[in-house]
Amino acid sequence: MTAKPLLTALLPLVSDLSRDLPDQERYRRLLQAMRGLLPCDAAALLRLDGEWLVPLAVDGLSADTLGRRFRVSEHPRFQILLSHPEPTRFASDSPLPDPYDGLVNAPHADLEVHDCMGCPLMVDERPWGLVTLDALTPGQFQSLELDALQAFASLAAATVTVAERIEGLALRAEDEHQRAEVYRQASGQDRELIGQSKAHKRLVEEIRLVGGSDLTVLITGETGVGKELVAQALHQASSRADKPLISLNCAALPDTLVESELFGHVRGAFTGAHGERRGKFELANGGTLFLDEVGELPLAVQAKLLRVLQSGQLQRLGSDREHRVDVRLIAATNRDLAAEVRSGNYRADFYHRLSVYPLQVPPLRERGRDVLLLAGYFLEQNRSRLGLGSLRLSSEAQAALLAYDWPGNVRELEHLIGRSALKAMGQHPQRPRILTLEAGDLDLHAVAPLAETTAPAPTAPLEFPGGGLREAVDDYQRKLIETCLHKHQDNWAAAARELGLDRANLSRLARRLGVR
Repeated sequence: MTAKPLLTALLPLVSDLSRDLPDQERYRRLLQAMRGLLPCDAAALLRLDGEWLVPLAVDGLSADTLGRRFRVSEHPRFQILLSHPEPTRFASDSPLPDPYDGLVNAPHADLEVHDCMGCPLMVDERPWGLVTLDALTPGQFQSLELDALQAFASLAAATVTVAERIEGLALRAEDEHQRAEVYRQASGQDRELIGQSKAHKRLVEEIRLVGGSDLTVLITGETGVGKELVAQALHQASSRADKPLISLNCAALPDTLVESELFGHVRGAFTGAHGERRGKFELANGGTLFLDEVGELPLAVQAKLLRVLQSGQLQRLGSDREHRVDVRLIAATNRDLAAEVRSGNYRADFYHRLSVYPLQVPPLRERGRDVLLLAGYFLEQNRSRLGLGSLRLSSEAQAALLAYDWPGNVRELEHLIGRSALKAMGQHPQRPRILTLEAGDLDLHAVAPLAETTAPAPTAPLEFPGGGLREAVDDYQRKLIETCLHKHQDNWAAAARELGLDRANLSRLARRLGVR
């Protein structure tokens, strides 16, 4: 490649360095220019985050690629690229699997990538990430000069440096701990908040806004939207990030044990209390306490919690001794607590103390194409777990995911991808290198019958219980509530809306009928 075409391709990017552009637009222009300079079927910019590579921008790859997280140790091509400071071009017949096999947008997108080249991006003399190019045509890169990719990589490194410095200027006046990333790289049980939709970006901005404060936050949202991840992000964005984050699911404990779990107990406080034990508040001292399903707390415990939140003092169960704690409280619920207050099932003073900063997590159906990014994240997880070379979605499968209503939100999507991948693999006697999930593999119709009607019409003559009409009505109501709860995956607020009842009234009716 002569100097003139190279200069022509790079000059607009040099001009972009002095412009205030959103990161996504800056990276999109970068890849667009690279594909113009070095013809290929796909290009990607990835950031190195510990042992993972996180795609920041892709061009020519499937939409779900942006949601995938590539563990470097599982991808030998990435390992080689990161271990060489100069550009690397792989032979067309290289036996090493390509991370993008099956992900390139092409008429025959299930074909394996045949040509691959890439280069590490060095920032402050350390590897920051990678730029990669892939082609489906064997030998497509053989005539390309690696110097051109090196020049482009140097400009790409300058571009990401500018983007990071612009972000750093915006954060300069903030406390050091407030710069903790909201997007946490997945490791162990931790997961990222993944998305690019407007609804998701608003949520992230709110997390950044309130995360650095000590305000009590009440996270609300439907079952499965990721309220616990939001709580983790709030903790990571706070000045308490290096202190413990202690969690308690209030719905998982019987009423008799809630006080002990929260406040601790002394020896002899109750049968089985053979020694002293610190509660969650003391364990979280200096850090954050996350109370999930806080709407399930008994009224008596709400009163004691209110005292601790107001005074910072608590007494262990069975003791008169005061213990002082410094804890930031984050709570979460899928219930309408304001309605619970109006119906007398929840203390108004405790509710107002919890909802100093209410934070609504949007349901998946309001997040548009985020479903594909999240699907990519779960696809890569299952690809690794099942030992596959590539796990991908057909275009019809992607369309099916986008059209579905997701009553169970992100949790439902996670389970769906895992279940569908396992079933699809079981249909192949020999494990394929590239496994494609079709729309039929997703089995989305399995929940459709419940969405069509709240209760099936009887096909046989009605049989009344021996007690008469009252028992028959109770039996019908019981079945109707159970069916509706099953449809909404035990989301009581959603079931109440469909049945046209107040959430508290549904709860009382269900208790009387023995549904709970």
